[in-house]
Amino acid sequence: MEHDSELRDVKGRHLIVRYTPNERTNHWITAITFILLALSGLAMFHPSMSWLYAVFGGGQWTRILHPFGVMFISFLILAVRFWHHNYLDEADVQWMKQMNEVLANREDRLPPVGKYNAGQKLLFFVMVASLVLLLLSGIVIWRAYFAFYFPVTVIRIAAVVHAATAFVLIWSIIVHIYAALWVKGSIGAMTRGTVTCGWARKHHPRRFREIIGK
Repeated sequence: MEHDSELRDVKGRHLIVRYTPNERTNHWITAITFILLALSGLAMFHPSMSWLYAVFGGGQWTRILHPFGVMFISFLILAVRFWHHNYLDEADVQWMKQMNEVLANREDRLPPVGKYNAGQKLLFFVMVASLVLLLLSGIVIWRAYFAFYFPVTVIRIAAVVHAATAFVLIWSIIVHIYAALWVKGSIGAMTRGTVTCGWARKHHPRRFREIIGK
């Protein structure tokens, strides 16, 4: 977040830049490609989901397009951008110990939060681990180019890892979306790029003080 005294909303309140245009573009490319990969993966996962093939123009196109998704590259750029904001510290450990206060929305009783809270940081590392596993297992089971290099047992294990990791990632993203809807103003931060000073002071007080100090 960056402070700009000239930024104000329609009510005249001072605004803080939480995400730059480049960061927001990077995020939404990752989000859109995730949806496409999830849908195409589900279409191939089970016959009951085969109706999703129609979204991609049929089964052949789905099988062609799924491995070439750009989500991993887009997320890699996103991860490099935000890695330094996601280190866990003692305050994050305490934040997780006070999960009852988090769920009760009593943020004033929690350790001051920086750019991201402990839940957001854990989600970040779950996504990093999931995408690495999906990439590696996906290469092993990619029949057109790589599968013939591996024993059948390794391919079967990779297929299970791929499916299980995709399940974890999909549910993690669902939690991410729910949390963004739960905390009013989060969606606006990723669409407009700005938040009010009051929002920043309430949800990310440590980061707010850093910005105001600058």
